[in-house]
Amino acid sequence: MKRPLLWRGILILVVALVAAALAYPPQRKINLGLDLRGGMHLLLQVHTEDALRAETDSDSARLTDQAKEKGITGLKVRRTGDSTFVVSGVTPEQRDTVSELAQRYLPRWQASRSGDDLVFTMSQTAVNEVRTGAVNQAKTTIDNRINQFGVTEPVIQPTATGYRIVVQLPGVDDPERVRRLIKNTAFLEFRVVKVPKGGGGANSREEILANFGGQLPDDLEILEGDRLQNNVVVGKAFYGVEKRRTVTGRDLSNASPGHDQFGRPSVEFTLNPAGAQAFGELTGKNVGYGLAIVLDGRVVSAPVINSRISDRGQIEGNFTQQEVQDLVTVLRSGALPASITYLEERTVGPSLGRDSIRNGVRAGVVGTLLVILTMLVYYKLSGVNAVAALVLNILILFGGMGLFHSTLTLPGIFGIILTIGMAVDANVLVFERIREEMRAGRTVRSSIDQGFDRAFSSIIDTHVTTMVSALLLFQFGTGPIKGFAITLFIGLLASLFTAVFVSRWLFDLVLSRRKVQKLSI
Repeated sequence: MKRPLLWRGILILVVALVAAALAYPPQRKINLGLDLRGGMHLLLQVHTEDALRAETDSDSARLTDQAKEKGITGLKVRRTGDSTFVVSGVTPEQRDTVSELAQRYLPRWQASRSGDDLVFTMSQTAVNEVRTGAVNQAKTTIDNRINQFGVTEPVIQPTATGYRIVVQLPGVDDPERVRRLIKNTAFLEFRVVKVPKGGGGANSREEILANFGGQLPDDLEILEGDRLQNNVVVGKAFYGVEKRRTVTGRDLSNASPGHDQFGRPSVEFTLNPAGAQAFGELTGKNVGYGLAIVLDGRVVSAPVINSRISDRGQIEGNFTQQEVQDLVTVLRSGALPASITYLEERTVGPSLGRDSIRNGVRAGVVGTLLVILTMLVYYKLSGVNAVAALVLNILILFGGMGLFHSTLTLPGIFGIILTIGMAVDANVLVFERIREEMRAGRTVRSSIDQGFDRAFSSIIDTHVTTMVSALLLFQFGTGPIKGFAITLFIGLLASLFTAVFVSRWLFDLVLSRRKVQKLSI
């Protein structure tokens, strides 16, 4: 055997051994997707307007604080939209100073005059950044929570439009617990209760409105909570709270289970430095008022602020020990920057997954056997060449999936079948070219050389264009579509190697051992 031929054979052998090592054992190297293993599929809508309101409240509070440091008092701030707020009480002499402070500390905002008021509107670029950031942060938060359950290869991916997140959890053994944990959005806020002043809660909305002549001020809103008696819910309580969200769950640094003064389960928390400073200012300015601890839009407790509180506090409510543990889990993993709702929820049973595997494997085996039979009947001994290349192709495909610990889905199985078809198609292009050259009277060696050379451009063209399509599917697809794209892309790379390199080596190996006058093709 000639030296170049030997080295090419050694390279093929090494590739085959490495692929086999990477693919074995397949049950550990290749994960099964949701449609094969069973599990949960969720489509979540992120209400990014919550994040915008939080940013608006935070920036407006920052502007008033900076104004006070400059000696400007008496400013009134009210949020008029998700990304707009109005500053009133600005005298003509103070207007320029306030505008300069806004340009310095609020670069994302655009200011305009409306009579004696200053109207601030967040730029569209900043609005898009806040919305996109809220979705990405929500994705990270959900990912952190799911990881605590040890789910193998979960799919948690934002959609291209609509501020939504797709969550796919294969092999979940406790779907109800996971469902509760994800639904517990834990959008945490700390707000000052203006009515009732002590934070005890009113009996009705009308009781709160009576304090303002029936018309609620623009900077307040009414939230509901549970009224407890002997640790039992006996009715609803209503709170007139400030709209601005100076401190939220994003400012938490840690949370842990604890007990309140009556021995009931509660949650103890600490704040990061920035949150502690804001919390200290909020509580220091509102001693004697109630502090509403708002979780997912409901007041869980509203203790009286007796003194300035800086970096730690306690969340009390009608919690069970399990609820406290779950709340600690979601707070530790990061509170969501915005609330979420469920647009779609479905569960795939393991039995359906087993049926999919069985049907998919059956389709793959039958398809492969038919392809092998066709190649052997139509191309005779040259068909053996194609079959050998095909077997190596499948081995490399599974080795590549094992290397990246890819997730195999039902569309992924169809991607494997499609790869088999394209691999054989490359051999057909080469074999038909060789036939044409032999009909033209060329020798066997010359026909093989010309057949591979002339088919090469067609093979590259079909494979590269399909690989580009697979990359686009992987980039913009979700779940099963990604599985299809991965198997298709790896299979096409393997097909290029086997159809061009391995198949040619097999022909050269036969020609090197004996003088062939006629090729069985």
